[in-house]
Amino acid sequence: MSDEKPKLMNMVVIAGRNQKEAILSAMSEKGCHVINVLYGKGCVDADFLMDALGLAHEENKILITCLILNNKAEVILDMLVSDFDFNKPNTGIAYTIPVEKLLY
Repeated sequence: MSDEKPKLMNMVVIAGRNQKEAILSAMSEKGCHVINVLYGKGCVDADFLMDALGLAHEENKILITCLILNNKAEVILDMLVSDFDFNKPNTGIAYTIPVEKLLY
């Protein structure tokens, strides 16, 4: 048996504000317990988004962050694809970043 502690991931989800309640509820059900929500308004020129990333301009966004165990990351990302169509253009962006150290 390994003495290695479960690894933490910082998950970031960016989506339209109209999906906030549904996404937060779904993430809670999948094991995200410490969730932060930030409200944003796009400030990049829409032409830049279209040219560089293929994204449509939408002003009202939410940025959701949470710490999760690495074994939950794939489950939550799959849920965002299946339940919120994150695999389709202009629906949302989600990614994880490994957390190497955490001080508290």
